[in-house]
Amino acid sequence: MEALVRVLAMLHLYPPTGNAGAEWAMHTLLAALVKTGHEVDVLIIEPSAIDQPYTLDDVRVHPRRDKGDPFEWLLDDALRPHVIITHLMNTPRATILGEMYGIPVVHVLHNDHENERSWLQRRPSLVVYNSDWVRDSCLTWWHDRHVEEPPAGVVVRPPVIASHYETTPGDRVTLINLCAKKGGQLFWELARRMPDVEFLAVKGAYGQQLVEDLPNVDVQECVPGGQMRDLVYARTRVLLVPSEYESWGRVAVEAMVSGIPVVAQPTPGLRESLGDAGVFADRDDVDAWVAVIRRLRKIPVWRAASKRAKARAAELDPTPDLQTWVYAVEAAARLTV
Repeated sequence: MEALVRVLAMLHLYPPTGNAGAEWAMHTLLAALVKTGHEVDVLIIEPSAIDQPYTLDDVRVHPRRDKGDPFEWLLDDALRPHVIITHLMNTPRATILGEMYGIPVVHVLHNDHENERSWLQRRPSLVVYNSDWVRDSCLTWWHDRHVEEPPAGVVVRPPVIASHYETTPGDRVTLINLCAKKGGQLFWELARRMPDVEFLAVKGAYGQQLVEDLPNVDVQECVPGGQMRDLVYARTRVLLVPSEYESWGRVAVEAMVSGIPVVAQPTPGLRESLGDAGVFADRDDVDAWVAVIRRLRKIPVWRAASKRAKARAAELDPTPDLQTWVYAVEAAARLTV
């Protein structure tokens, strides 16, 4: 697209302060727009997130001052965005402002929760689903309730740039985010049952962290996304992802880049992201997880699983998805450029 696109991203948090997978995925998407030659400003809605503007990979990030912040862009012809991008809890306000000022809204959808997909009924200019199964689930929900066609949509899987994460695997069995929904209780039960195995417990960016004191567990404070390679994956031999709900599982893909096998709860998202490389076990069956970890401690088994993991990560090269994303945002912006 020859014309410059001005993007206003209205978000609740942003890296490095916002350190969850959704925030890092959004940053990679917005940075791809900047690399294509477009301008991106991020307006943070969370009042206490940051107090000074900053730039990350040429994406300009602005702190919240008051509820009138968006009008600095919306009422100034020189700054007026051609498209608004949003996700998660800031979707309602961004959607309404887009409607009021006639600006296309791109809704990045990270899950199929009711409070997220219900905003499809406001017909954003573009819906970006993070996986095939989330798209299918949301479209089934739509067709069960509506006669008209759903808003335009594309699937863009959470992009993982291999060079940001590739390393030599370490020797630990690792869980990232120790909250209950991510499998914190299971992790500590595994560590108690397997005192001969070295574990790594990495505190997450959200949720109540379940922390115990065991001699075979090293507890790591929450790690910024840019340091995950050196502080987490370089220490990890097997990654555990026993999440109650996971629409995709970005950390699983980050680990597979280095050939780290992933043992996961078989959520639809993790089945899609891991494919045949995944090793799956029910999070309520502790014995099954113990058996899988024991099996992966055998060198031939680990090597075979590592090879599958690395091959799957290569299949998930984000280049086509990022191209799809850029073209789709440009198409939405053509309504105002």
